[in-house]
Amino acid sequence: MTRMKGTVLSTLSLLFSRTDEEAMSRVKMHDDHDEFARLMKRWDEPIRRLCTRMTGDAHRGEDLKQDTFLRLFEKRKNYDPTGRFSTFLWRIALNLCYDELRRQQRRREFWPGPKEEQLDEQLDKTAAEGPGPDLHAARLEEGEIVRQALLQLPEIYRTVLVLRHYEDLKLARIAEILEIPEGTVNSRMAEALGRLSRLLEPKLKENPQSHLRVARTDAGQAPSRPSKPAAKDRPRITDDRLPITNHPTPITNYQVSAL
Repeated sequence: MTRMKGTVLSTLSLLFSRTDEEAMSRVKMHDDHDEFARLMKRWDEPIRRLCTRMTGDAHRGEDLKQDTFLRLFEKRKNYDPTGRFSTFLWRIALNLCYDELRRQQRRREFWPGPKEEQLDEQLDKTAAEGPGPDLHAARLEEGEIVRQALLQLPEIYRTVLVLRHYEDLKLARIAEILEIPEGTVNSRMAEALGRLSRLLEPKLKENPQSHLRVARTDAGQAPSRPSKPAAKDRPRITDDRLPITNHPTPITNYQVSAL
């Protein structure tokens, strides 16, 4: 009996010590549903966060998370055991997000929603409402401002911003996931931060009690667009802790600053 218990414990220890790559290899080779369930549990929250931040819709983000794991199992035979499992999974999730964004764009072409001017008015209204009755309310309102601004960024800029500052991935990892040079990731990040700052700066100036701050880039910092002399004065977000939005899935609880 003691020997049997030891064998069971050794087996459990081996099971839980497997890397994601080893687990996915078992899913690929043996259709191991237990290992797949473990991977789903491990990656449930990161994938849900990514899909929600990319689409701006918590309910659609949940649906896309489920679609991601379904697609992962369907494509299990395509997994390369020598590569990172996380890279394989991030790519699947991002491709589904891109498909969803394209569907949203087509729907807007047939059933136009708020135009850019109306979105700006919405940001103005949110900023003008003030910080609310207490600090918590102020941070909720500021978080909504940032969330709305993030959703106005084109997907190529939104992607690098979400992966770098909200999922805390290094530039080299983002380059690997997107299959682009690291320098391209860096330039997209600079452009993303510049665009986000340009969206936020006038809104935040209207609310001097805001806890978000916009600072100018250092004189020695390379501008994101050297062809424009004024780019060196381009603002950037420097708050150490962006507020948590009242959106069901907070997307502004990490620092956003120039790299």
